[in-house]
Amino acid sequence: MSRLDSFIRRLTAQRDILNHISATMMDGLGDGPVLEIGLGNGRTYSHLRKHFPGRRIVAFDRAIGSHASSTPEPDDLVIGEIRETAQAFVGAEAALVHADIGTGYPDKDAVTLTWLPQLAAGSLRSGGIAVSGLPLEHPDLEPQPLPATVREDRYFLYRKR
Repeated sequence: MSRLDSFIRRLTAQRDILNHISATMMDGLGDGPVLEIGLGNGRTYSHLRKHFPGRRIVAFDRAIGSHASSTPEPDDLVIGEIRETAQAFVGAEAALVHADIGTGYPDKDAVTLTWLPQLAAGSLRSGGIAVSGLPLEHPDLEPQPLPATVREDRYFLYRKR
């Protein structure tokens, strides 16, 4: 598969899961924030705003690289090393944590996986949802069925116990 095809499949999986969550999984999660781990260009942030209106969305990244139309307000944008800056949101009782910060390099992603599962689990409220391009192995995160359009191991969906 070409890198372009892989990229398209990843983004399609991401969109399909986020649409699925907004349509079927958010009931009963209260008004907790959505955490966007890895703002990038802001495309997913834009999608989150559309599908989770009225909910606070806090985005994290190393530097601002987002399109002006998809850049959060300063109070909802945290710039710096995500591993460090996002720790302030452990205990935030988030309804949803979305993390798309995989690099495709196994050695780099292995380092990210030493802290990302704990961050996601620690930031979520009980029953909250985590979505990630990397597998989040953590005892508090229970894997959830993926939408039929998403191939297993392409993207990952969890609910906090």
